[in-house]
Amino acid sequence: MKIYTKTGDNGMTSLASGQRVSKTCTRLESYGTIDELNSTTGLLITYCKDSIDRAFLTTIQNKLFIIGGYLATEPSPRCPHPACSINSSDLQEMEQQIDSISSLLPPLKSFVLPGGCRAAAISHVCRTICRRAERCMLNLPEEHTAIAPAALAYINRLSDYFFVLARKLNMDENQPETLWAPPQDN
Repeated sequence: MKIYTKTGDNGMTSLASGQRVSKTCTRLESYGTIDELNSTTGLLITYCKDSIDRAFLTTIQNKLFIIGGYLATEPSPRCPHPACSINSSDLQEMEQQIDSISSLLPPLKSFVLPGGCRAAAISHVCRTICRRAERCMLNLPEEHTAIAPAALAYINRLSDYFFVLARKLNMDENQPETLWAPPQDN
């Protein structure tokens, strides 16, 4: 099987259902951004030293693949959206991870500038891609059916996870966080 099909050479592609759509449609932007987040999460894993962090990030990659597939499926009256297998237990697990990591961190007294060690910087990139993915998903109901609430909530929590993970990764590497320095009044 060849990897290239030549069917997208004119700016069109197929959804999972086979329906042809423009490569600039919101649905494609949505699941393409999830794919970008998944790939960047894979990069982050290569810089994480903690096996627990790597394992949870791999779980996240699997969930992102599910969400991407869900977003790539065009519903129809005869064939509704398949149930998104992101559920409340996935959200609880994410919240437990966020709470567990947060309990290790010093309280925030200022905004944190993205950066620090390489893994933390990549985690911040994941956070911002995740926020963009969320915005793309929120645009979908305007032209398609509503997104499964659990999938949207998962992406919302995921950006928080990447933020606290970045802080933890800096702490693990004894890398001080760079705090935002607001302009001083003269």
